[in-house]
Amino acid sequence: MVILTLNCGSSSAKYQVYDWDNKEVMANGVVERIGIDGSCITHKAKGKKTEIESPCPTHKEAIELIMKEITDPEVGVISDMSIIGAVGHRVLHGGDKFTKSVIITPEVLETFRSVQDLGPLHNPANIMGIEAAQKVLPNVPHCAIMDTAWHQTMPDYAFMYAIPREWYTKYAARKYGFHGTSFLYTSKRAAVLLGKQPKDTNVIICHIGNGASVCAVKNGQCYDTSMGLTPLDGLVMGTRSGEVDPALPFYIMRKTGMTADEMDKALNKKSGLLGITEKYADRRDIEVATAAGDKLSELSIDMEAYRLKKYVGSYMAALGHVDAIVFTAGVGERSPIIRKRSLEGLEEFGIKIDLQKNEWSFTGNAETCISADDSKVKIFVIPTDEELVMTEDAYALMKGTYDVHTNFTYSFQSPDYVNKARVEGLKGDLVKRPHIADIQAFPPKK
Repeated sequence: MVILTLNCGSSSAKYQVYDWDNKEVMANGVVERIGIDGSCITHKAKGKKTEIESPCPTHKEAIELIMKEITDPEVGVISDMSIIGAVGHRVLHGGDKFTKSVIITPEVLETFRSVQDLGPLHNPANIMGIEAAQKVLPNVPHCAIMDTAWHQTMPDYAFMYAIPREWYTKYAARKYGFHGTSFLYTSKRAAVLLGKQPKDTNVIICHIGNGASVCAVKNGQCYDTSMGLTPLDGLVMGTRSGEVDPALPFYIMRKTGMTADEMDKALNKKSGLLGITEKYADRRDIEVATAAGDKLSELSIDMEAYRLKKYVGSYMAALGHVDAIVFTAGVGERSPIIRKRSLEGLEEFGIKIDLQKNEWSFTGNAETCISADDSKVKIFVIPTDEELVMTEDAYALMKGTYDVHTNFTYSFQSPDYVNKARVEGLKGDLVKRPHIADIQAFPPKK
């Protein structure tokens, strides 16, 4: 049995092929520049990477190209498409209509269309990807795994805005939250590393990538999160501003004559780290520039870490008791400087980072513990695996065994869970950074 997962953007389609019986990734890749000249696919399988240019005027051609690659006699991993048992689709915004993943029906698709205004940059592309995949694979169940579903356990006093009530009742204006599949995976892995059940754990998860958000998890469920109506709110991000005074856009629009669409683009595409430094959106570039004495790059790190520290502190107050703080996603897993600066000075709250362990933790292939031995709160770095959540949800939906995450047990909740690809990847990491072995986190022995 093979499960295919798809994450379609406006001009890209990421994919993964998973062998359910052997519990391992068979292939993954991405089609880029859909609808643009120079469309190409990057395909990784059997330890090799191939890149092929092929016209993809729409998502349908992109999905067909993916099918061609994964069934190719030389670089493919399956003999034909009939082996695919289900397809899992990432969908950014499900509004407040869904608390868990669902099989996609015409009614579900119509619901996604009805909330497109809440996710204008992502939902239209998600829908195009779903419709294209359904045409190419019409005889298998297609499932939607939504970023917003995880956050539907937030209490009303956390997700409501202090705005005219009519804006909520008529236009569904409220906090929704995103990165839900990542928070689900890492919260349950944190519970395993703590030797507890999810319902007995309170954790704060920092998903720091180009997009970034924090989630307060109380008794294994989302209690609050930093992103809001859209992914623009909260932390300082690569090109997104994060939280600003709500009056700031009006002020700049009056001064410059900018339109609402231009302001939307400026806050989403020209702000954040890029706006501060005027040059860089990538933290790797910023860290190099900071080391070379670039003051604006140093300022951007200070601003990003300070904003993150404020959220950690506020969520500690909201939760009352915290078992662990988790860093995940590209930057969270590989930026010791962001982890250090966002947690230093919080020792009075029982949070004590071990600076040496923090420097050693630089891998996407191992779970590590970087807290000091006398820290009351554990600090974990847990590589996320959103595709595995999508895969397991799609398989369970196909089999009719799926339920909301509080009533459903994932394979990665087992203390014996092993990610085969990461075990292999870690071997190479240990050659370069042998000290990773000294800080690996494992479930407590019974």
